[in-house]
Amino acid sequence: MKKRVLSGIRATGRLHLGNYLGAVKGMLELQDNTEYETFYMVADVHTITTPYNVEELRKNRREVIVDYLSAGLDPEKSVIFQQSEVPEHMELAFYLSSVVTIAKMQHLPTFKDKVKQYPQHATMALLNYPILMTADILAYKAGFVPVGIDQEPHLEAAREIARRMNQDYNTDFPQPQSFKTEGEYIPALTGKGKMSKSVEGSYINLTDDLETIRKKIRAVPTADTSGGEKSEGLRTLFIFLKLFSPESSGEFEKKFESGSLQFVELKDHITEAIFKELEPIQTDRKRLETDPAFVDKIIKNGNEKAREVAKKTVKEVREKMGLA
Repeated sequence: MKKRVLSGIRATGRLHLGNYLGAVKGMLELQDNTEYETFYMVADVHTITTPYNVEELRKNRREVIVDYLSAGLDPEKSVIFQQSEVPEHMELAFYLSSVVTIAKMQHLPTFKDKVKQYPQHATMALLNYPILMTADILAYKAGFVPVGIDQEPHLEAAREIARRMNQDYNTDFPQPQSFKTEGEYIPALTGKGKMSKSVEGSYINLTDDLETIRKKIRAVPTADTSGGEKSEGLRTLFIFLKLFSPESSGEFEKKFESGSLQFVELKDHITEAIFKELEPIQTDRKRLETDPAFVDKIIKNGNEKAREVAKKTVKEVREKMGLA
């Protein structure tokens, strides 16, 4: 039996460098490994748990799929689908909610953080976010989930829910484990926190051209002089250097330590290295944009494949819980 993997990205906009390094590259590695069966979704329902624009969501749920495909996800190797087109996720989430307490959900650090961020939007949907995430995973009986450090509490909640369902209703859900990838935490260009669409000036889009990337990288705060202790911005730049041009890392480190490093030289080198990796992705994206019918077909087929699997799981759960 192949090991099954489920991963997804919220439909909050086109993918940025943090999504690519923190999620998509790991997704690519797994889909090319014959030991795994991969399910990759656009988490559009998760998007509505925080304030959003309706028209942007309609656009973004498709844009993320196009970004997936241009980055190399292959519909012949992976099931690529939209979460909202598989209503079994939401149905299963309600069944799973019967074995988890309100107190448990309220104490998750991610819920507390979101309430601070959106104090006027502390909805039941936000509280139930981890339960829906659990349903996303268990609908496919996925045993492995590539997630970042900030999602670990959600994954622990998923394991607890799976155990309770197995104990109370004799289901056979796996206890999903996380994957660790080298680039799972990508710092913001501001030097504070992680790269995020919700923080202006913190991210580079996969669609950004060379000059846009150069402008953003040059805006990263550094220091007045080279040498000494690195500022937060400089540490971020050296992380990017190791990710995109590891062979040059030692040379620039030596220049920094000797006090001879010109920051603009470092920034422009990183800019060129980033664009070199993104250029083929952008070329593929332009090709896909000229063939919307092809993209529509991939989405339709992926939704159908995902729903076929999820329907079977929900049917089993209904039977075990006495609802069928």
